[in-house]
Amino acid sequence: MTDNMHFNKICEDVCSIARTAGKFMLDERKNFSPDSVETKGVNDFVSYVDRKTEELIVGELSPLIAGAGFLTEEGTVRQSRDSKYTWIIDPLDGTTNYIHGISPYAVSIGLTENGVPVLGTVYVASGDQCFYAWKDSRAFMNGEEIRPSAVDSVRDSLAITGFPYNIGQKIDSYMNLMKYLTFNSHGVRRLGSAAADLVYVASGQAEIFYQTDLKPWDVAAGAFIAKQAGADVTDFTGGDKYIFGQSILATGNSCLGSQMTALLAEYFPGQQ
Repeated sequence: MTDNMHFNKICEDVCSIARTAGKFMLDERKNFSPDSVETKGVNDFVSYVDRKTEELIVGELSPLIAGAGFLTEEGTVRQSRDSKYTWIIDPLDGTTNYIHGISPYAVSIGLTENGVPVLGTVYVASGDQCFYAWKDSRAFMNGEEIRPSAVDSVRDSLAITGFPYNIGQKIDSYMNLMKYLTFNSHGVRRLGSAAADLVYVASGQAEIFYQTDLKPWDVAAGAFIAKQAGADVTDFTGGDKYIFGQSILATGNSCLGSQMTALLAEYFPGQQ
């Protein structure tokens, strides 16, 4: 199961599953009612679409790797990180966007082997864009290879960020860095889907993505795709604790990453 050809085939299957899940979401959106939305926390929502999509994904993934564990946002299956292989799933990343009928929102499916990412698929359903990569592969979108931007200065970059649900005392850090970037870059966008944000950096549509307090299912697939594309992906200190840690920074290259790491140290002191 560790053969790259197997990962290649598994990735094909995962892309098909992600597209099926995305079609379900799009079909349900036609008659979606706000009455079906539940509140998990401040600005943190879930609907039957999230849960049904997760159940669909889990059901389709289960036969692909016998005994694989699952780590999922909605907890529709027993959660486990103890297996050799673990699927990390966000069935609908960008629920608030989905509720309001705006882009982007995405299906995010990652796979780890002994805790190390080996496969990632992000299907941006709102744009019919399937991004994917597997161990030792390059990264692709709808069959075409993708690469990050070669821009190596903050001033010439477009940045993306997102606000964590528990933003609390970090609001000043976010707003002050956004103010700096507004006047010293091509601008800052807050799109509402970390999975989409990461693959946009992977494909060169933006140069920078940074955010704190994300969950593994938000970033596992997108971060792997970005790294396979050639992007620089770290935590805020330049380390590698971005999947299960407290922060993530993705940039088109390490030169730009170093500049952003310095800015993050200034505006988010003490943040891992």
